[in-house]
Amino acid sequence: MAFRELRALRDRRDLTRYLVLIPLALICAICVVDSLFPPEVHLGPLLVAAPTFTAAFAGPLVTGVIAALAVVAQVVIGIISGDATSRNHQVQIAALIIVGILVVIFTVVRDRIERRLATTRSVAAVAQRVLLRPPPARSGPLEIASLYLAAEEEAEMGGDLYAAARTDDSTRLLIGDVRGKGLPAYGHAALLLGAFRAAAHRKAPLPALATHLDGAIRWDAVQWGSDTPDEEVFVTATLLDIPDRTPQVHTITCGHPSPLLLRDGEVRTLDARHVALPIGLGGLGGPASFRVDTFPFAPGDLLLLFTDGVTEARNAEGTFYPLTERAAAWSGHGPRDVLRLLHADLLRYTSGRLADDAAALAIRRGGTP
Repeated sequence: MAFRELRALRDRRDLTRYLVLIPLALICAICVVDSLFPPEVHLGPLLVAAPTFTAAFAGPLVTGVIAALAVVAQVVIGIISGDATSRNHQVQIAALIIVGILVVIFTVVRDRIERRLATTRSVAAVAQRVLLRPPPARSGPLEIASLYLAAEEEAEMGGDLYAAARTDDSTRLLIGDVRGKGLPAYGHAALLLGAFRAAAHRKAPLPALATHLDGAIRWDAVQWGSDTPDEEVFVTATLLDIPDRTPQVHTITCGHPSPLLLRDGEVRTLDARHVALPIGLGGLGGPASFRVDTFPFAPGDLLLLFTDGVTEARNAEGTFYPLTERAAAWSGHGPRDVLRLLHADLLRYTSGRLADDAAALAIRRGGTP
């Protein structure tokens, strides 16, 4: 059983009350069966299973009580069999006491580690909420929802990112995937999100915003002399600007998967005609050049943005997740419902095992077509 499941099991006090009946029944059963067997057959050593099993779901106090009851049961077995004063039986009692003490010590140490881990995770969760703030549920005429799935079971955030910012008459969004994993990816994601939030609310043209983000990543890479091939930093990303009053969406694609447009039970891939290099690599072929693509985005339409952790998820046969085919059935649902369906379907398709972090944004323009 996974660590998180065991922790959840121990946190459920009502379930613990029922589970503790199992070691109690085990102790009683060993006492009864041992009394029915011939004297030369000793089942007392099996009593060690009772406190050991209890440690899996209970704390030190309950485990200690079960261990004490096991020792008492061992003494009772010796009295019933008339073997209580023998050296063999006394050694069995001593061994059971030692094992019980060790098991209780184990539960004490484990609980301390779990408390420290819980504190660390709570701090990490706060940091994630600060760094990867969910976009607002509404922005002008738009409804927005977000989804983040970390590939590592105990991780809260990886290198995938998203953000939203409001201008006077439009909403700007960013979704991206930082090269690499771990703390370096977190740092680069934080840098890009900070640069986006600092500049996106201004009314600079979308190419100027992309140039600003590209410059921020490249500046961070070279300021400490780390612009080597082994430490190359870049982010695949899509930038969007959605005007409030015009039924259009303006996009800049920087090596990122194309968004999907859900409309009337159909799915259309918004393939960009102008695809730029990933953010951070804009200066490789000369001055960075970012060109805008414009697509219709009418009332009732829904945009689904995602990272490659979604489309590159595989099932047991190694087949990629068919997002475009599945998304057609979600047309007509709101952003939150679309991401809820995506979440459930993706985990079901991969049997709950993601090879990479996955993030998604769903945006629907309000009103009727």
